[in-house]
Parts: sequence; structure tokens; C-alpha cells
Amino acid sequence: MKTRPYHHGDLRAALLTRAEQTLRDKGPGALSLRELARDTGVSHAAPSRHFKDKQALLDALALEGFDRLLGALTTARDESGGAFADRLDAIARAYVDFATGNAVLLELMYSVKHEPDASKELIACSQRLAALATELIEDGQRRGEVRAGPVGSITLPTMAALHGFATLAANGTLPAEDVEQGLDDTIAFVLRGCVT
Repeated sequence: MKTRPYHHGDLRAALLTRAEQTLRDKGPGALSLRELARDTGVSHAAPSRHFKDKQALLDALALEGFDRLLGALTTARDESGGAFADRLDAIARAYVDFATGNAVLLELMYSVKHEPDASKELIACSQRLAALATELIEDGQRRGEVRAGPVGSITLPTMAALHGFATLAANGTLPAEDVEQGLDDTIAFVLRGCVT
């Protein structure tokens, strides 16, 4: 049997790109390092230089997803203006856009981070997402735009409402034609809880 040499410019990135496509098309059960090697044209052993096993690949996909999500939310916040309501609106819309565009990846992100052997890097990345929400509430409190009180008692329901809505939109529970109005209603509901 002829083996293929390891010649690839950025095999790690190519494997992650192909793995995400497989994840979208077939789900996490269909991911295989051997199949990814075949699909990217390298020897079956080549992926092990980047991922020791399938779990390491899933962790890397989840980490990349959290990085992209955090980047999208940070950009939305920074481009939205100064008022708390504007920043919350922009972050919520960016979150739902990411969720609906990356439904299977989002599900993987939130399931893998709870695995007992989840990497410290993955846990830290998911915590940065929570920190962004906490910072938003704290800043709103400092400006007098968010009610006083323990930050966690405002942040947790805010995150739960937005993540819950994003999940419903992403998994198709909500008809596509109802997503925009539903998001408007959810944002208005969250804002009332933050300012009263």
C-alpha cells in the first residue's frame, strides 16, 4: 500500500475546516481522524500531529467556535454605540446570528465544555464569554442604565434568556419567519428586567 507523504501548508486549519463541514453535514458521530486525513489528502497518521484523538479534535472545534463567537459579540458591542440598550441589542442579534448560522457547532461548543476532560483553554474561552456579559451589566450599572443589585442576579437571567432564544432559533423550534419579532420581544423583555 502506498502511503501519502505529509505535505500540507496548514494541516491543522485544513482539518478543522473539513471537520466543521462534516459536523454541519453529518453530525459529530461522523467525525473520524482517518476520514479527515483522506479528505484532506494526507496520510492517516498525519492528523495525530495536531490532534491526539477525536476528543481533541472536538475540543479544538469548540474552542474555535467560542473564539469566533466572542469575536462577533465583541465587534457587535464595540460598533453599537454607548447606550446599554444599544449594546445589549447588538450583542443579542450577533449571538442569534451566530447560533442560526452555526447550530451544530454551537451545540458542540456547549456540550464539549462540560466534559470532565475538557481542556483548560476551552473552559477559559467559555468563561470569557460569560465575562463579556458581566462586563456589559457592570458597565450599565456604572452608567446608571441598569438597576443596582448583584451583577450575577442580572447577568444570569439575561444570558439564559438570550441563549435560550438563540437555541430555539438555531434548532428550528421557532419558524424562521418568527425569529426577528421573537428576538425583538426577547430583547425588550430582557431590557425590562435589567432596568426595573
